[in-house]
Amino acid sequence: MKIGIIGAGNIGGNLTRRLTALGHDVSVANSRGPHTLTELAEETGATPVPVEEAARGAEVVVITIPVKAVPDLPSGLLDGAADGVAVIDTGNYYPRERDGRIAAIQDEGLTESRWTERHIGHPVIKAFNGTYAQDILDRHRPAGAPDRMALPVAGDDAAAKERVRALIDELGFDTVDAGGLDDSWRQQPGTPVYGLRGGVDEVTKALAEASPERPEDFRA
Repeated sequence: MKIGIIGAGNIGGNLTRRLTALGHDVSVANSRGPHTLTELAEETGATPVPVEEAARGAEVVVITIPVKAVPDLPSGLLDGAADGVAVIDTGNYYPRERDGRIAAIQDEGLTESRWTERHIGHPVIKAFNGTYAQDILDRHRPAGAPDRMALPVAGDDAAAKERVRALIDELGFDTVDAGGLDDSWRQQPGTPVYGLRGGVDEVTKALAEASPERPEDFRA
């Protein structure tokens, strides 16, 4: 599968490592340019590209950048993507530590992924946002393993969600359908499922126990 990854930090870098190891054709981009991705490309066989080219021909695109950087993504980012491209958003809103005040999220109550979706003009699937980056490399397990972790996946596009869930299964993790994108607050930072290293039952329970009340540090 052709996959584009925008963002080469901890999550983006380790997804690049695992997806190339599984035989996928991965293009990877970051804000600093392809020349800064030489080492990752040599390690993995991924193709470093400018952000504008990351989605070209891609069936799956992963956006794994700070929330505050989403408005800086180039317009028409997905114009060259494959028909029906599934877009994964791994983002988390950290107003005090990193992102500052975003009124639409804080005051209007948009989930961070709905906000991202509106900026890029394409449906997104929220996944990997509460996953420890190192777990992508170290904690994948074959289907049926008793210690296989499960990841929550939220989104409105049923076909895209199924494609993402199938890819996560290939990566070595179970998934739990966390509902639509407006339900994705259940997996934002500060919720029981965020960072949970649990199986399907534990993740399902944690999603159900989430409260819409945001912690104090959610306010910038």
